[in-house]
Amino acid sequence: MMQNVTIGQYFPGNSFMHRLDARLKLVLTIVLIVMIFFVRSILGYVSVAVLVAAMILGSKIPFKMALKSVKSMWLVIVMAFVLNAFFVKGETVLVEWQFIRIYRESLLRAVEMAVRLVLLVMISTMLTFTTSAKEITDAIESLFRPLAKIKFPVHEMALMMSIALRFIPTLMEETDRIMKAQTARGASFDSGNLFSRIKDMLPVLIPLFISAFKRAEELALAMEARCYHGGDNRTRLKVFKLKGIDYLAMLIIAAEMAFIISGI
Repeated sequence: MMQNVTIGQYFPGNSFMHRLDARLKLVLTIVLIVMIFFVRSILGYVSVAVLVAAMILGSKIPFKMALKSVKSMWLVIVMAFVLNAFFVKGETVLVEWQFIRIYRESLLRAVEMAVRLVLLVMISTMLTFTTSAKEITDAIESLFRPLAKIKFPVHEMALMMSIALRFIPTLMEETDRIMKAQTARGASFDSGNLFSRIKDMLPVLIPLFISAFKRAEELALAMEARCYHGGDNRTRLKVFKLKGIDYLAMLIIAAEMAFIISGI
């Protein structure tokens, strides 16, 4: 069950995507996510899908691994599809049975929402696949550095996000370990209806929360033992600097934005 969760994982490499400036990747990821909600045509979605496929090829990450990120979010995607298909009103009725009505417009809206979610998940996952937690932390801190002048805790915010990303795979492994231990004691997580499965997950959540709090306490003690004082007088081994490939990436995204805004 947990083997399909890829959120927060990083795959080291020296591909085109890996060599992009971490700040630029963060900004372009946000731009792409926002841009998806402005797509209004099939060609627009096809162009974004082609761009995402090019990103996967440029990262040299297997498509099977990239698709795992979508597989781990299948329940959210299905729920979004069902809610839009059954609760969005339209004009042309396709299916009518008792009180259930499915409209042509609602079905198209459901498909569009599912496609959007798939693209959003894959774009977000590509950021974590090709950018380490440390690079993301430094990128966030660099982008928000001007806010430090008004006493905004930029370094602390970036550190919290980095730790959260770093511990997602760890918590997934811990969840898998607890579930295997419960299965060995006779618990079943794959049988019964949805409510029964949710009830069966309760014995997993309590030890998982205890383990998470224990890890957080150990991390805090380790940071204190090393005299951690935030970002005061901190220097970096790697200094961010835009290169030729970064300008090429900006040009590609700008062309994609122009294509979508044109409404083709």
